[in-house]
Amino acid sequence: MARQSGGTFVLRIEDTDAARNKPEWVDGIISALAAIGINESDPTFEGPYFQSQNAERQREATERLFAEGHAYYCDCTREALKERTGSEHLGYDGFCRDRALEYAPGRALRFRTPDQGETVVTDLVRGTPTFPNNAIEDFVIARGDGSPVFLLANVVDDLDQRITHVIRGEEHLSNTPKQQLMWEALGARPPLWAHLPVIVNEKRQKLSKRRDKVALEDYLVEGYLPDAMANYLMLLGWGPGDDVEVRPYPELERMFRIEDVNTSPAFFDVKKLTAFNGEYIRALSPEAFVTACAPWLAAPYAPWRPDAFDQGVFEAVAPLAQTRLALLSEITSYVDFLFLDEPVHDEPSWNKAMKPGAAELLGDARATLADAAWEPEPLKAAMEAVAAGHGLKLGKAQAPVRVAVMGRTVGLPLFESLATLGRDRTLARLDHALGRLAGE
Repeated sequence: MARQSGGTFVLRIEDTDAARNKPEWVDGIISALAAIGINESDPTFEGPYFQSQNAERQREATERLFAEGHAYYCDCTREALKERTGSEHLGYDGFCRDRALEYAPGRALRFRTPDQGETVVTDLVRGTPTFPNNAIEDFVIARGDGSPVFLLANVVDDLDQRITHVIRGEEHLSNTPKQQLMWEALGARPPLWAHLPVIVNEKRQKLSKRRDKVALEDYLVEGYLPDAMANYLMLLGWGPGDDVEVRPYPELERMFRIEDVNTSPAFFDVKKLTAFNGEYIRALSPEAFVTACAPWLAAPYAPWRPDAFDQGVFEAVAPLAQTRLALLSEITSYVDFLFLDEPVHDEPSWNKAMKPGAAELLGDARATLADAAWEPEPLKAAMEAVAAGHGLKLGKAQAPVRVAVMGRTVGLPLFESLATLGRDRTLARLDHALGRLAGE
């Protein structure tokens, strides 16, 4: 929205609740936005600002609202309200409206909601939600110690920063008439609102940081590309309308229309995101793919000794891996056999491949491969001969060889892998597997 209109995207950290504000969380927000290209290098980006730094202006607003009759002080306790209404679940009954109380420690400041009329919200996603004013209680805008509550602080900050569009989750829609009434009481025209649909998990439950993985950084650490994340996030609640979903972000940015956002919940489909990521990985240039894999080829992700890694060897097999990865973090499991002294056998793969007859097949494979020219095609031809001798298709015959040499049933193409690993190391691993089978 900001880029389309030549406007400014404002990052404001609403930190007035000290218990819910920690420096590392702020750093996480800033780094996550930066990872998908929203940072100080973007001319449409501004911030971060901190709500706590505007406390004086917020306090001035509470004093003005009181002085102009839009707010009043209240000393009602929860117990007194329950005694008057007979329930602790009913809203405030307006008891202090006409008591003309002045400020004193412990007295909250309440907004005087109009008795008549209605508040109409202009929402770019939901039309014009309408709220009867007599259904909105006189809500607190400053605590008993004089500090403004979030609703008022938000309005003052928006006013000071000349916010024209407030785009946020639909759970805030119920706050909107209260905020709009305060905008009008402060003599300002309310912004345009856009309340986006909630995001739900596969059980159609609203995403929760207590239950679901919701931090962007966690996905990046798993090996999701920032461009893939941005592409997928753009499609939560909105679509380009032509069924082409994987496309460059600038193209999505040009096509986006806030009015086309859906009102129904958006399903965060991790499987679909992963498929997106695989497409983005395959679209990288070979050089960009090698660079993108670099973090996972070093500690703490890599399982091999640092001195065992050979960049040239990795670059030789990187194109083979690039067509197979869904996550960058998977790269270590595809190439670890090249840099470990011995492969780490995945036990389910071992048990699946090393069935009765596997020892005989491995013995014949070892003898035949030992005499083959050490290139992919001759190695393949040698294994085809072994397979034919055992009455097997090549895929079945090569499974025990793959597990013996590479450690698992899924990985890079076998014969290119053997050619890269080398004759001596390949034969040694076959011998090791034969020894294990003999022991078993």
